[in-house]
Amino acid sequence: FARDLVNEPNNYLNAVDFAGIVKQYVDKTGVSSEVYGSKKIEALRMGGILSVNKGSADPPTFSILEWKPENALNSKPVVLVGKGVMFDTGGINLKATNYIEDMKADMAGGAVVAAVMAAIAEAGLNIHVTGLIPATDNRPGKDAFVPGDIITMYDGTRVEIINTDAEGRLILADALSFAGNYDPSLVISIATLTGSAENAFGNQAIAAMGNAGGKYFDLLRESGNVVYERIAEMPFYEEYGEMIKSEIADLKNLGDKKAGAITAGKFLEHFTDYPFIHLDIAGCAISQKDEYYRPRGGTGTGVRLLADFLKRLENVLNKM
Repeated sequence: FARDLVNEPNNYLNAVDFAGIVKQYVDKTGVSSEVYGSKKIEALRMGGILSVNKGSADPPTFSILEWKPENALNSKPVVLVGKGVMFDTGGINLKATNYIEDMKADMAGGAVVAAVMAAIAEAGLNIHVTGLIPATDNRPGKDAFVPGDIITMYDGTRVEIINTDAEGRLILADALSFAGNYDPSLVISIATLTGSAENAFGNQAIAAMGNAGGKYFDLLRESGNVVYERIAEMPFYEEYGEMIKSEIADLKNLGDKKAGAITAGKFLEHFTDYPFIHLDIAGCAISQKDEYYRPRGGTGTGVRLLADFLKRLENVLNKM
């Protein structure tokens, strides 16, 4: 399911189409779902999603998926957040032609979250999990946001726009702030977020970072080794956050070229007040060739990892 979504051309799959397909798919498994349209997103003042969407002819969506067994083992849910940029032109900071061809895959994180939610429901896992998927495309339309803009996010944070191609973190940030409403035990974001992660690990590892503590990373590492969707943990020192501080706002949406994957993660962390892990699948979400179990095109990387992780977490909770 995730692979098919990633492979679908953008002219057949805008944010509204995507949200509708996801809802129809997960509803059949017993996952409850709700889709916020543009009016609700505007009412919530989700400035990250709304700003990225300004250059688009199509409205944004925000999908909320929930699997909540009657006697779930966890009193506080695990929340999964997936990036749903349906196509990323880079906006005003237009991407080069050797990068833009595969940007229909920039919603892979959102596809992964939808597929994982269905998988755990079909498996009957006795664990409460919520999925959040902000979705829009990023285009340089006549009203597009531009470098130098200062936008106000869902939680009130003011962000200086340095580069409109650093848009995924903006829509994820709104979703991460929203995740706080659930008082979660753990939040995991998954996204095709940075070229820096791909440059570091190619397609052989998922860049992982966060503040959630060793026990969660240990479980993720075990799952990654078993399903062959391995994680490589990156340092997440507080000092990296200094690289995205703004002189005229609270944050910049981009640091310099150094430590790009980590500073993107630190940007996301700003919008969290709970245990948090970020998975950057930029190098793994799409493949140029058949390679073992991964086909050419969308790979679905992250689905097996997170489904196995949640099964292991259920086992841990069952022993407590």
